[in-house]
Amino acid sequence: MTVFRFVFLRSFRNTTNLIFLTLFPLVCIFMPQGDPWPVLPYGYQLFGVFLLFVSIRLASYIQVDRMSGVVKRLSIAPLSHASYLSQHLLAYLLIIMLQCVILVYGGVLYGQPLIQPFLLLILYISYSLAALAIALAWITLFRNKELAFFGFMSFVFLVSVLGGIIVPVSMFPEWLARIAVLFPTYWLAEGQLWIVYGNELGDFLFVNVVLWLYALVFMIIGSTRKLR
Repeated sequence: MTVFRFVFLRSFRNTTNLIFLTLFPLVCIFMPQGDPWPVLPYGYQLFGVFLLFVSIRLASYIQVDRMSGVVKRLSIAPLSHASYLSQHLLAYLLIIMLQCVILVYGGVLYGQPLIQPFLLLILYISYSLAALAIALAWITLFRNKELAFFGFMSFVFLVSVLGGIIVPVSMFPEWLARIAVLFPTYWLAEGQLWIVYGNELGDFLFVNVVLWLYALVFMIIGSTRKLR
């Protein structure tokens, strides 16, 4: 897994990346509890937005490889495109999972009222899969790294507001609330509601399955569109 190790270490080689990937989860731990919304402390709500930023930040390395010609050279290398892509994604997922662990169990140690921390961790990992897959599919639409990144920023703002991360869906008119269910951020917010108030485990499983479906669909889109 030479590529996996290289990708993992490369993600932390940049000082800005190192600060970005380690500091924000720690900051989120110490954010206060909302009353009555959000149902979890503010940092655990905003972490959903942060994961989208992290996903596009990491996925942009794949786009850099494309722009520098690395992906084209894979056609004559013993490493297949599928192996190249899967090892990148596994490294990125591990990085994001580590952030989720820091946030959740750091909050437990700090004394945040997370109610069911293990299930919250599962929810974040499911959401991370979806966020990473969306970022992968997104960068295949652009040839310019900066254009892809800033376009994704607009997308993040849209899904954060309409998906119930920045503004509760209960404040939306009915027609807008129906649109909100199309965004993965909505299902993250629903999962957090279940963590605090839910009783039926099937409802929590349903939220995770929806996020896995997002991940599957966008992973297929992003992996079948070779970055050339």
